[in-house]
Amino acid sequence: MKNLNDWILLSDHFVSPTPLTPPSDRIKSGNPNQTLWNHYSDPSQQFHVGFWACEPGRWAVRYTEHEYCQLLEGEALIHDSQGGKLHLTPGSQFVIPAGFVGEWETLVACRKLYVIFEPAAT
Repeated sequence: MKNLNDWILLSDHFVSPTPLTPPSDRIKSGNPNQTLWNHYSDPSQQFHVGFWACEPGRWAVRYTEHEYCQLLEGEALIHDSQGGKLHLTPGSQFVIPAGFVGEWETLVACRKLYVIFEPAAT
């Protein structure tokens, strides 16, 4: 049985940062170096919670996961494959559904809280 000792308080939980960079063939502009602080992954590796930061740049994205985000700092534009744009500023809360294809553009270095669910492959 789980108890409060099993909880993870993100503000008190230290994790080492993981540097990330999109594959070079997906980068459209800038130098979108990213850092990930994953605070929790469930035993099935389908559910994840943490923080993500990114420097200015634009790259192609293809989501296989469902992701809830809250932008904490910075500014970004999300471009869909039909020409639509969504402008994100601090406080923006949004869900990116699995199957979304488009581009993420970080205009001002940003940081977000994420909660990801990645369904198991069938």
